[in-house]
Amino acid sequence: MAGVKVDIYLKGGCPLCREAKGIVEKAMDDIPFTTREIDITSSEELLRKYKDDIPTIFINGTKSFKYKVDEGEFKKKVRREMIKMKMSRLSRDKARYR
Repeated sequence: MAGVKVDIYLKGGCPLCREAKGIVEKAMDDIPFTTREIDITSSEELLRKYKDDIPTIFINGTKSFKYKVDEGEFKKKVRREMIKMKMSRLSRDKARYR
């Protein structure tokens, strides 16, 4: 089963984006998850959608942070997603063995 996925919508030259990316990278030292950086300047649609809302961070597809990222809150949300994924897997496994 795949782990928690974190998407960071950002653009170059953005101080808040650098800060958010640093917090996410630091959290990876403690918690296993995958990240993907999406440069909003790579697409007109992304630029329109996020130009005033960067950085924006999604955890497993759910918008979790915009502008500022609190390290403790970020770790808590990632851990919560990990627990939800494990509980879901256990529930499916239990149903399969009935």
